[in-house]
Amino acid sequence: MDIDTAAYRRELVVHCYRMLGSIHDAEDLAQETLLRAWKARDKYDESRASVRTWLYRIATNVCLTALEGRARRPLPSGLGAASDDSDAPLVPDFEVPWLQPLPGRYLSEDPLTRAAERDGVRLALVAAMQTLPPRQRAVLILREVLEFSAAEVAEQLGMSAAAVNSALQRARGTLAAPWAPHRGEPDRDLVERYARAFEAADVDTLVTLLTDDAVLEMPPVPLWYSGRADYGKFIARVFAMRGTGWRMAPTEANGQPALAAYCPDEAGVLRLHTLQVFTVTPSGISHNVVFQDPKVFEAFGL
Repeated sequence: MDIDTAAYRRELVVHCYRMLGSIHDAEDLAQETLLRAWKARDKYDESRASVRTWLYRIATNVCLTALEGRARRPLPSGLGAASDDSDAPLVPDFEVPWLQPLPGRYLSEDPLTRAAERDGVRLALVAAMQTLPPRQRAVLILREVLEFSAAEVAEQLGMSAAAVNSALQRARGTLAAPWAPHRGEPDRDLVERYARAFEAADVDTLVTLLTDDAVLEMPPVPLWYSGRADYGKFIARVFAMRGTGWRMAPTEANGQPALAAYCPDEAGVLRLHTLQVFTVTPSGISHNVVFQDPKVFEAFGL
């Protein structure tokens, strides 16, 4: 039977990303899913499941196998308390398998589908899902994000419908706060104002754009800061260390507004420094995750 599995590749990458928190792993496992589907195409029974459901079953089980024995992918704020020392050494920890952001090109071009996908790949939500046991994570994604029925998920994971519902309740309980619905378009105007303040090295204006409890974190450095005061002190330190004259280019990650930050070197040539991913609320910018990993830059084509 001829089955156009390639048409599902993009959404399978997004699904694998939700499960693993790594775009590089997601690309590999989506490819593995399509390879397995192609090899098993003659066994596919359209009377039992749609092609999409069948592919998600393969992808989810590929991800569960890949997760066996792996450490979860956190952000720094998931590892310990916030720092109040803006002069703390910036020592990266490459032993931690850090959570990676998702480039905007992986989201659907259809506005309605894109809005739904954006809710399901928010950076804070993906980070929170990494704290769940893999099977609970799979149930939550399949039921709440992809909206498969309990019976379909039970078939996909080899569980009973009752076990699926139980796993879903436990996952919801763990993710009560991060799972709260996020509605509306991201406030890109606020991030644009942040970019202009950063380019002007205007820390006083920059901190007015933050919420009172704004978080700044910088994987692979395991430090993070909470609150306007400590956030502002650290940004002032950045300018003291790196100088001024930065340029910020808008982009998108995890369906959220993001900025690629370029810092002038000693010769005044702008060099890529970080990718900054923002969470924006009606009260201001509440979270900035600053990535400085060459693999992340490569994934975003920076």
